[in-house]
Amino acid sequence: MVNALGRSTPATLAAVTVLVAAFVAAGVSLFKLTVGGSIALYFVVWWTLLFAVLPLRNQPEERPGYVVPGQDLGAPASPRLREKAIWTTLVAGAAFLVALAVFPLTGL
Repeated sequence: MVNALGRSTPATLAAVTVLVAAFVAAGVSLFKLTVGGSIALYFVVWWTLLFAVLPLRNQPEERPGYVVPGQDLGAPASPRLREKAIWTTLVAGAAFLVALAVFPLTGL
């Protein structure tokens, strides 16, 4: 499913937009956040987790004809950024909802 949504940029943007809207709406309705506060917290969680998701499943380019002079030898052959944007959105949504559930227990 994620692979199919990650094949085109419009499909990826639509999926990410729908998922973000759902997570923000859940934060507003379930945890009584403001819309701005919910968007801000989700953005921070999403951006932080993006850096955890980016290196997953990367394989360096091993075909000599495809490596250009000056290219880092560890650069991924196929970074799959659209797919990773969807995965980041899903993982960040789960972390966002868990964080909102834990915040009242900490007195924040």
